[in-house]
Amino acid sequence: MINAYREVGSYRGAAVMCDCDPKTVKRAVERAEAGGEAVRRGDRARNFDVVVDVVRARVAKTAGRISAKRLLPEARAAGYVGSARNFRRLVAKAKTDWRRDNHRGRRPGVWAPGETLVIDWGSEGPLHVFCAVLAWSRWRFVRFAADERSETTLAMLAECFEMAGGVAKVVLADRMGCLKGGVVANVVVPTPAYVRFATHYRFRPDFCNGADPESKGIVENLVGYAKADLMVPAAADVERLAAANVAARAWCVEVNNQQHSEICALPVERLVTEATLLAPLPSLRPRIGRVTVRKVDRLSCVRIGSARYSVPVQLIGAVVEVLAHDGRVKILDGGEIVADHALVAPGEASVIDDHYGSARPDRPRRAIRPVTDAEKAFCALGPPAEAFLRGAAAAGVTRLGVELSELAGLEAAHGRPALVAALERAVAFGRWRATDVRSILAAGTGTPRPTAPGEALLIPLPIVPTRPLADYAIADQS
Repeated sequence: MINAYREVGSYRGAAVMCDCDPKTVKRAVERAEAGGEAVRRGDRARNFDVVVDVVRARVAKTAGRISAKRLLPEARAAGYVGSARNFRRLVAKAKTDWRRDNHRGRRPGVWAPGETLVIDWGSEGPLHVFCAVLAWSRWRFVRFAADERSETTLAMLAECFEMAGGVAKVVLADRMGCLKGGVVANVVVPTPAYVRFATHYRFRPDFCNGADPESKGIVENLVGYAKADLMVPAAADVERLAAANVAARAWCVEVNNQQHSEICALPVERLVTEATLLAPLPSLRPRIGRVTVRKVDRLSCVRIGSARYSVPVQLIGAVVEVLAHDGRVKILDGGEIVADHALVAPGEASVIDDHYGSARPDRPRRAIRPVTDAEKAFCALGPPAEAFLRGAAAAGVTRLGVELSELAGLEAAHGRPALVAALERAVAFGRWRATDVRSILAAGTGTPRPTAPGEALLIPLPIVPTRPLADYAIADQS
């Protein structure tokens, strides 16, 4: 400003050159001519100065997580009388200063092929999503479940290993309760079931620090993608769990065949390289879930969860193992699966016809057991007699027991074939008394036979003499 003033000789001209107010130029020139220095303005007092120490202490105690809204009542009690907006500025600056001095200094993850599989659970309403990522290839695995229990998690891990074609050396998880047996000196102790599972697949279980999701952000992002792309648009629920898993498989195929922005490669192609460094899968899956022992009852069923599940009749009275997992109930005898049922509601029964040797009849069948001599003689006539007996009972013929001896005695007069044919005709026309059978026998064999709907009607025609066509030729008149 001084140089501009000396060049143009006016305050206004110098102000135009310096893009400021002419009075500002005048004060600067007069101060320079007087040989003085620029007067520094002192820091003005703020209305929140009385609570600066309180805010810094609370921010440090909560590791920068406390909000200004939660801290404002305490500041009011300490003497702060300013606005909430001004107080938010103070808290924001205190948090920034604390994070600058207490940053953890994280390093980017460096993954080796076949080294680490990172897993995590997410949820949206009643539905839960299991996500896993092979860290080096970025190959992703997503499945849905109705819960986050230990057996569900281990079954998801087993399926993930099978889909990847091998087992990673380390499985990294957060401190999920289904896999954590306890924490001693910040060291996580896995549950015995998880230890047996890890021993079977030969990997080392690893856990993140508490409240440290950043250490496995590679799978945290996948959980968010699965929620946004699968769970929220489809509004999936537990009732459509099978359909949700079909969509999850298709989604995994799609994302694994797209170029990953971090590695600039296709995860499915990188998996081909990483699979050669994964440990081989064991020959059999381990037994997952709680095994319950049951005795097969006289109905050839086992009862679990207030529901019945059938087994082959050869196992009646035997003690079997019942394994309920992932909506299925598997029944094992000597380590071999003898029955596999879908889970049913309490009070219902799941029955497989092959376990009983035949299909279930349309209605219960009560066996005919003759007792008296007349009943035995009548039932000896065969199935037509049994059909006549059942039909007469259903029609309410109360004197049937008295008439049986009379019906059986008709065999001596008419013969067994005629009596059996008469009983068949009586059943067809719904005639249930002994007099009706006697009338049919008296009519003889000339009566028409009834036909069922759709059956061809055969009517015998009389035989008449025929003449050759030559007899109808016109004779020559010439």
